[in-house]
Amino acid sequence: MKNWKTIDIVSGLFISILLVSNIVSTKLVTFYKFTFDGGTFLFPLSYIFGDILTEVYGYSSARRIIWIGFICALIMSINIYVVGKIPASPEWNFQESYDIILGITPRIVLASLIAYLIGNFSNSFILAKLKLFTKGKFLFARTISSTIVGEFLDSSFFVLIAFYGFYRGRVLLAIAISNYIFKTLVEIIFTPLTYAIVNLLKRIEGVDWFDTKTNFNPFAFKDKISSTD
Repeated sequence: MKNWKTIDIVSGLFISILLVSNIVSTKLVTFYKFTFDGGTFLFPLSYIFGDILTEVYGYSSARRIIWIGFICALIMSINIYVVGKIPASPEWNFQESYDIILGITPRIVLASLIAYLIGNFSNSFILAKLKLFTKGKFLFARTISSTIVGEFLDSSFFVLIAFYGFYRGRVLLAIAISNYIFKTLVEIIFTPLTYAIVNLLKRIEGVDWFDTKTNFNPFAFKDKISSTD
């Protein structure tokens, strides 16, 4: 594994976005006739950082960070649940509010974790494979294509697991479609910024990574051979 100079910064931002998105997802909002959970405003950035992780550092590094994010979100969910079950101090009169706002969070995080793993690994896999196919060209086509698939899987699994039973089918469909459209549009709008960050990080690292012989199994944590150019 290469000793990267900047991967800790990108990883920290990626995981922070994941955790904050899970918490604020408990609120449904309406924005220009689109209905979605509050985490939708921030969560699309995790896919942008996921693209950056794969494009700059390779699939193996991205896989490692995806699993670290999974563990962090799981720890957060367990902590929120346990704290909610511990008897409140007599001086603290907000247990009901805590339960109303955060009581659903473990289910949302479970939904997010499952959708996150499926969506992010799909996104990273497609991006890495397309980079080989295009010989490193057409970054915009690679990031958008991988996002279209990853976000579709992410939004579908998340909405179904997180909100099934809470809302009617029509509302669930509206949330899923709104999530998907909004997240994909964010990826497209931020493409110039993605280009700038990717090019900057490649210059700092002094490498353009190609996963020519990478093991793409999401459960494989070591690769015998990786390739840079």
